Amino acid sequence: MEGRQSVPGAVIVVSDRCLNGEREDTAGPAAVAALAEYGVEVEEVILVPEGMDELTAQLRAALAAGVRVIITAGGTGVGPRNFTPEATKPLLELELPGVATQILLAGLAFTPQAGLSRGLVGLTGRGPDAAVILNAPSSRGGVQDAVGVLGPLLPRLLDKD
Repeated sequence: MEGRQSVPGAVIVVSDRCLNGEREDTAGPAAVAALAEYGVEVEEVILVPEGMDELTAQLRAALAAGVRVIITAGGTGVGPRNFTPEATKPLLELELPGVATQILLAGLAFTPQAGLSRGLVGLTGRGPDAAVILNAPSSRGGVQDAVGVLGPLLPRLLDKD
């Protein structure tokens, strides 16, 4: 976001395989790099297991720390432990289905697998301190598509005086 201070962000990767070292996390670093292009600064990528408990705790911790943009990567599909949207939904006061649709369309331009993502996008409130949460797929391309859609919208989403 040109001419402004950086915005605090968080990237949370939801993946049993990455956490256990069975797969390299490429989505987390891609999210950090993509967010930096829009003035969002992320100090570290947080890895959590699939499921709800640890993700919910990390989302709440990020919000309590004053993070304004949270990207989750993974856990949005149809697997038995994919609960990222369910962990996110209670934290959103205002869902943004139009933005989610834009992300879906961006992903479908590259792969029909994008249609399997159930990711949410929304705001934690309507005031000036609200945070944006976006659930992205676990792939590098899926994260880049999602942040590519969200990034240009961040000034409007974060500046709600």
